[in-house]
Amino acid sequence: MVLVLILRKKMIRFGTSGWRAVMGEEFTFQNVRLVVQAIANYLKEKFPEKKKSVIVNYDTRFLSERYALEAAKVLSHNQIHVFMADRDAPSQAQAYQIIKRKAQGGINFTASFNPPEYNGLKFNTETGAPALPQETDKIEKEIKLLGYSYCPYYPKGEFIERIDLQDDYLNFLQEKIDFELIRKSKIKIATDLLYGTSREYLDGILEENHIPVEEIHGYIDPYFGGITPSCTEENLGELKKFVKEKKCQLGIATDADGDRFGVVDERGNFIIQNLILSLLLDYLVSEKNWRGGVARSVSTTHLVDRIARKYNLPLYKTPVGFKYLADLFLQKKIIFGGEESACIVIKDHLPEKDGIYAGLLVAEMMAAIGKSISELINDLFRKYGKRVQDQKSVLLTPENRKKVRILIKNPPSQFGGRKVLKVETIDGIKLDFIDDDWILLRFSGTEPLIRCYGEASSKKELERIMKSGLEAFS
Repeated sequence: MVLVLILRKKMIRFGTSGWRAVMGEEFTFQNVRLVVQAIANYLKEKFPEKKKSVIVNYDTRFLSERYALEAAKVLSHNQIHVFMADRDAPSQAQAYQIIKRKAQGGINFTASFNPPEYNGLKFNTETGAPALPQETDKIEKEIKLLGYSYCPYYPKGEFIERIDLQDDYLNFLQEKIDFELIRKSKIKIATDLLYGTSREYLDGILEENHIPVEEIHGYIDPYFGGITPSCTEENLGELKKFVKEKKCQLGIATDADGDRFGVVDERGNFIIQNLILSLLLDYLVSEKNWRGGVARSVSTTHLVDRIARKYNLPLYKTPVGFKYLADLFLQKKIIFGGEESACIVIKDHLPEKDGIYAGLLVAEMMAAIGKSISELINDLFRKYGKRVQDQKSVLLTPENRKKVRILIKNPPSQFGGRKVLKVETIDGIKLDFIDDDWILLRFSGTEPLIRCYGEASSKKELERIMKSGLEAFS
């Protein structure tokens, strides 16, 4: 029994976006206390002379608030002042508080878009941005130093202060979006809050600015209506119908912790996030005349590359993980960064994902240009060429893991009957072909999956590329 317990605890790892695991298995109160104590030790070493404070936040998942309170007690016992959210709040609202209060970090209990049985812990640094691997590696080292049988329990709470995250964030957001322009355009917006933290944030700021809004799923359900709380087309079926039923011009969805977005057009069609990223980038550089670096992850559309080339903008490519985009943002190297998984960072905003801001910026874009989403996409394809994307996932096994690793070590010069122009191995293996076509195979950082991504100029060619990709490790 002891051996099994130790093996489980050795599984504590910070992946693409924090530590996530199934509640009651790896994600237990004991392990939460262990990880938070490790974070406390890391902060005491990093900031030895400072009085330290940490923002603690949580989402609407089962037990998230309880986990957050346990974390607050551990930090309080270590004489680290805790500013704890007075209700569940979006990740970006926490990031704003870290910056405003000059805290040394933030701990957020959320598993983002993972299924309801999961929970997670995200750590943000004093910049407000997600911690990079060199920082989470130190925390993992502290976990090992504490020992896997370590089981602290700290009932003290004298350093805990409850705070409101909502007002400050919404006031900050008010200055970032041209709400008057949206209001004058008479756009009617539908919001799907997916039972998450954006309720009374996204719908609230629209109502406050007298913009017509219709809302669904604006209440807490730890089981998320029986779905995974992610902004995929499958999960937004109700929003698609709702947009048409209420005759809205735009549908905006946010995930469980409010940092990712989904968009539905006036016809009730789901618009993949790659196209939204491309539309927003083109809007910012062509309509607002922004100039500067642009970044995308390896799994994101090459439409971003085409826009960057047209306007002679520096292009940065990163592994999958928003933290890498946030790092470029903090270095002031980019004005825009995006990931196909509905992550966006924009200059003068926050070094954290923000699905609320992204959705509102789509509404502003529509109002400024005076066109629907479907019309804007047609314009985008006329300017830069049509692109089709797809993604599939396969359960990770020792056998297919080995096949992918062999492929990474020995990349082919031909793949699927096409000449490979370039090989990228910053995250898995990506093969670039002519005309911005490509395929990517990588190990998921959040689930035991191999992910296969592809992009081509036609659906037929994309299907052929994807078939070859999946066959490579089947």
